Amino acid sequence: MPETFIQNKTFDKLNAATPLAVGEYENCTFTNGDLSGSNLSNIKFIECSFHACNFSLVKLNKTSFQGVKFKDCKLLGARFDQCNQFTLSFNFENCQLDLSSFHGLKVKNTAFKNCSLQETDLTECDLSGSLFDNCDLGRAIFQNTILEKADLRTAYHYSIDPHNNRIKKAKFSISGISGLLDQFDIYIEGKN
Repeated sequence: MPETFIQNKTFDKLNAATPLAVGEYENCTFTNGDLSGSNLSNIKFIECSFHACNFSLVKLNKTSFQGVKFKDCKLLGARFDQCNQFTLSFNFENCQLDLSSFHGLKVKNTAFKNCSLQETDLTECDLSGSLFDNCDLGRAIFQNTILEKADLRTAYHYSIDPHNNRIKKAKFSISGISGLLDQFDIYIEGKN
């Protein structure tokens, strides 16, 4: 049976009751969909955009995201680490990514803008050159993470051990410097 190929189509208010057919979706727009708990395994999304969609706890086994944009989406517990890693690229704006996993992925130059990544697993992830603009990284897991040339100047609530992560030429603000010193269990007092 041949795979479905859909191009330049807009999908509005999709839900888990009407699942997407396995296949390739190119330059498609998805809006106001609730796909929480859906199985999106083996689907290819190329240059697609998702607006105000709920992807919480979706199954992403071998799912392909290439040049995909997520805006105002809820992606709680999304296992991006199970995606097809070949040409994996996406950007997130105003998204909830709490409890998601990017474990072991190479997603250089990814933009996270106004996102919540609380308790997100970034272990062994290559985020070189990525942007975390106004992102909440509370209890996010950074272990052997590559953050070289990443911009975390407006990120907050992070705790990154410089001994266990590569942060060469990464950008941090003075107000967030305590997040690099947490492992020393010291108190840093700032001006009020």
